[in-house]
Amino acid sequence: MAKIADLLAAGPTYSFEFMPPRTEEMLRNLEKTLLELEPLGPSFCSVTYGAGGSTRDNTLDAVLYIHHDTSMLAMPHLTCVGQTREEIEALLVRYRDEGLENVLALAGDPPADGPVAGDFTYSCELIELARSIGDFSVCVAAFPEVHPRSPSRESDRRYLADKLRLADFAITQFFWTADHYFRMMDELDALGVTTPVIPSVFPVINVATAKRFTSVNGCEFPARLSEKFDPIADDEDEVRKLGIEVATDLAQELLSQDVPGLHIYTLNRSASAKEIWKNLGLSSLNG
Repeated sequence: MAKIADLLAAGPTYSFEFMPPRTEEMLRNLEKTLLELEPLGPSFCSVTYGAGGSTRDNTLDAVLYIHHDTSMLAMPHLTCVGQTREEIEALLVRYRDEGLENVLALAGDPPADGPVAGDFTYSCELIELARSIGDFSVCVAAFPEVHPRSPSRESDRRYLADKLRLADFAITQFFWTADHYFRMMDELDALGVTTPVIPSVFPVINVATAKRFTSVNGCEFPARLSEKFDPIADDEDEVRKLGIEVATDLAQELLSQDVPGLHIYTLNRSASAKEIWKNLGLSSLNG
C-alpha cells in the first residue's frame, strides 16, 4: 500500500472519484466501471459518503472491494454530519485493520430532510480522531468558490488554511473556471500554506444534474457553458461528448500550471473518464 501524501511528494497524482452504490444493480455497475478503469493505473480512488452518513455501509463495502479485489489504492470519505464518535471510531479502526492508509475528512452535507445531530461539527475534529487511531494520510476538501455555508470569503480561507495545516493534502470541489482554483491558491499562499491542493474536474453527462450539483455547492455554472449545453441537453451522446471536451480543456489549463494532480469525477461510469485520461496523454502512466 501507499500513502497519497508520499505519492504527491514524488510527483503529480491522477485519480478518480466514485459514489457508493445504493442497490445490488448499482454495485454490479460500479464493479464493472472499476474493472474498466483499473488498467489506466490511477494513483488512487476516492469513495464518497452520502448526506448525513446515509451510505456508510455501502461506502465501506465499495472501499473494501477496491482495496481487496483490485490493484487500486482506495481512500474513503468520512463525514461529521449525523455521526457519533463511536461510529467514526469503529470505521477508522476497521479501515486501519484492513490495511487502508488514506482517508478524506469532511464536514459533510446535512440530508435533504434537515440537519442531523452528531458528535462532530468540523472536519478538523475528524483529522485529530483519525490521527489518534492510525497512521493515516489525511485529506480534506477545499472549495475554490468558497464553501456554501461560509459567512465570508475571508473566514472561509482562514478556516481552510487551518484545516490544511492539520491535513496532508486536499482535493477541491469541482469548478468550471480555472481562475477560481488559482485565486484560492494565491489566497492560501498569502496565509503561508503550502499543503498540496488537488483540483478536480467534472465531466458533464446530464445537464440538469450538473447544474443541480453546481447549485448545491454554491458554485457558478457559467453562461458560456449554458450556451453550449442547453441546446443539446436532450441529446445524451452530444452532452457526453461536450462534457469530455469541457473537462479536458479545464484539465489541460490546470496541468499547464503545474498543479499537484488531477481528480476526475466518474459518476460511476467509465467512458468519459477514459476519454479525458486519453486526451490528457495519461495512458503512458501505466507503461
